[in-house]
Amino acid sequence: MNKRSVIIIGGGLAGLTAAIHLSQKGQKITLFEKENFPHHKVCGEYLSREVKPYFDRLIIPLGDLKPKIISGLQYSTPAGRSLYVKLPLGAFGVSRFSLDNLLFKTAVANGVEVIQEKVLKVEFLDNFFKVTTARGQYSASHVLGSFGKRSVLDKNLDRIFFKKPAPWVAIKSHYEHKNFPDDLVALHNFKGGYCGLSRTESGSINMCYLASYNSFKEHKDPDKYNQNVLRKNPFLDAFLAEATPIFSQPLTIAQISFHRKEAVKEHMLMLGDAAGLIHPLCGNGMAIAIHSAKIASEELLFHLDTGSSREEMEAAYKKRWEETFSRRFSTATWLQKILLREKMAEVSQSLISKFPSILPVIIKQTHGSAIE
Repeated sequence: MNKRSVIIIGGGLAGLTAAIHLSQKGQKITLFEKENFPHHKVCGEYLSREVKPYFDRLIIPLGDLKPKIISGLQYSTPAGRSLYVKLPLGAFGVSRFSLDNLLFKTAVANGVEVIQEKVLKVEFLDNFFKVTTARGQYSASHVLGSFGKRSVLDKNLDRIFFKKPAPWVAIKSHYEHKNFPDDLVALHNFKGGYCGLSRTESGSINMCYLASYNSFKEHKDPDKYNQNVLRKNPFLDAFLAEATPIFSQPLTIAQISFHRKEAVKEHMLMLGDAAGLIHPLCGNGMAIAIHSAKIASEELLFHLDTGSSREEMEAAYKKRWEETFSRRFSTATWLQKILLREKMAEVSQSLISKFPSILPVIIKQTHGSAIE
């Protein structure tokens, strides 16, 4: 069995950021990722500017990608009533294809060992982890779980959320579109879901939407769903009428669940979507993943430096996770309940139109301040 100091399972935003942070503090890091870099992922590709100071501290050259600078939000109801607001903090428009690859290269440059293998099982025995992959077994004193929204590991770990209904489908595609503003993120509601639009560093428009499985299964095909459901929103109709698809086929993810997850499971610190999935309409999942990597890295390093117990480290991580993210998840939950009911969406739109200062306050509830 190959021995490692710290193993990170999953090479997304959270896993790679934690790998960079820990390696820069002298830790030997092995990261397992089943896919090759670079690759596309289903994601809104909207990155809150709150991560910028933290990236600068880790010397992650985000500016090299030349991301789009997003400063405004347009929101529309299914009937096409819309409003515009300046974002309090702003964001970057950057594809996961480029951002994950940048983090991967930065991690490797910092000495992180990246192994392309799928992890099948994790066991905690005698104060050590045994990690089983398709090709062998590895052991480590600590394991961070960053394996995304839904994984075979979640089932093997008997996680509670995995047994509950997962009634959402997410679809992503990139489009060419001449007239979509560089500095805008648009959120358009439709019957059964909502769709985000924003330009990425490549100039393409990322269109990513979340739909209830019940509404999607009637059409089964994303193109038919776009035509028969999305285009009933006048803004999405106008966009799709002028847009040219870049992907040969849209990317899809099924069985998405927003049920509560554990921040620590079987002594693994969970990061990003593995610890909690925020509703995409809040547009802050990427920043939360990165922030969770920072918190987990700091608590693990404190534990290693001070000799505190594993239980103390886990309790500290759980506490910081709740203090940092619970308000955002609660806000996202009630926002979704409002915006996915057509009548309530229209009423809320009227209220915000009369009192426009409400919307920036709501946005602040789902975003954090700069991560130092």
